[in-house]
Amino acid sequence: MSVLSILYLIAAVALALYGANALLLTALYLRRRSERPTCPPEPEEWPPVTVQLPLYNEIYVVRRLIDAVARLDYPRHRLQIQILDDSTDATTRLARARVACHRARGLEIELLHRQERQGFKAGALAHGLETARGELIAIFDADFVPPPDFLKRTVPYLVADPGLAFVQTRWGYLNPDYSPLTRAQTIALDGHFVVEHLGRNRNGLLMNFNGTAGVWRREAIMAAGGWQPDTLTEDVDLSFRAQLAGWRALYLPEVECPAELPPQIAAFQQQQARWATGAAQCLIKLAGALLRGEYRPSPLPSPP
Repeated sequence: MSVLSILYLIAAVALALYGANALLLTALYLRRRSERPTCPPEPEEWPPVTVQLPLYNEIYVVRRLIDAVARLDYPRHRLQIQILDDSTDATTRLARARVACHRARGLEIELLHRQERQGFKAGALAHGLETARGELIAIFDADFVPPPDFLKRTVPYLVADPGLAFVQTRWGYLNPDYSPLTRAQTIALDGHFVVEHLGRNRNGLLMNFNGTAGVWRREAIMAAGGWQPDTLTEDVDLSFRAQLAGWRALYLPEVECPAELPPQIAAFQQQQARWATGAAQCLIKLAGALLRGEYRPSPLPSPP
C-alpha cells in the first residue's frame, strides 16, 4: 500500500469518526432537548463573587468590557472585579483610567498588571485568584459584553447545588452579519453550544468550560489542582479535571453572553489552531484519567 493510500485511509477514518460523533451528539440532544433544569430561587444572602477579566493587548475593546462588567446587577458589597492585565500596549493605560472612574463611584475594582506573561492566561487567572475574595469566580474574555443580569441568573444554581463546579452559558454574537466568515462562525458555534453542549450535559457526559462567559466555584478550582499552563486550552483542562474529580457542570443555554467574532481570516485561523492544539494537548495529558474515569490531583502547596 502506498503512502498516499495510507494517508487517504487515515483521513477517511478520521472523518467517519467525526461524523459518527456528530450524529451521536445530535441524537443525545434530540433525546433531552425539552428538559430544563429547575430554576432555583434567589439566595437569601448572595455569595461574594470575583469577576476576572484576563487581558492582553485589547486596546479596542477594553473600555467596553470594563464598563459592561461595572453594570452587572449584583450587591456591590459582594462584588469584586479584577482586571488581569498582561498587556504591552496602551491597553493598560485605558484600563487604569476606567478602573479609576469606577472606583470613584464605589465599585471594588482593581488592575493587576504583570510585567511578564508567565503561564499566559492560566498564569493570569491563578495570579488573580491569590487575592480574590469571592467564593465564586466569573470569567469574561475581552471581546465579551456580559448583560447586567448575568450573575443574578447564574449564581443561584451554584448556591443551590454545592456539587456544581461551574456554570457555562451560551455565547451570543455582536457582529454575526459582518461578513460571510462571521456568519459561518455563528453556524459552527451554534452547533457547539446548542447541540453538543446540551447533548453532553443533559446526558451526564463530560462537557468543557469555554474559557469565558461562565462562573466557577473557587473550591472546585482548587480541589481540581488549579489553573495549569501546560496546555493551550487551560479551560478544557481544568473543567475535565474537575469533573473527573467528582464535581459536576451545568450548561444554561437560555443565558446568553454576546461576543465579537473574529472578523478576519487570520485571526480566525489562529483561534482555531489554538483550540485544536490545546484539545490535543488535553487529551494527551488526561488520557490516563479519562480511561480510569477519575482524576487524582496532587496536593497544592499551602499558601504563605
